[in-house]
Amino acid sequence: MSILYLLIPLAVGLMAIAIAFFLWTVRTGQYDDLEGPAHRILMDDDDPMIPGNARPNKKAEKPAQKSAAGKAADDRGDEGK
Repeated sequence: MSILYLLIPLAVGLMAIAIAFFLWTVRTGQYDDLEGPAHRILMDDDDPMIPGNARPNKKAEKPAQKSAAGKAADDRGDEGK
């Protein structure tokens, strides 16, 4: 029974600290933007993570060969119409 004289004030003190911490987070704006961090993780960084020598050289790539139907459409001038 005498342990309750210690545990009750200790529990009330911890509760007061938790409430004070929660109020501090609300006042400093910790909960203002709840969706921003979730979208920010999907955004690309400005600095690419791929080394420069691992990227394909766009000048060295050859355009894809067109099929016979595509060549005929280019000759007639009605491509994609």
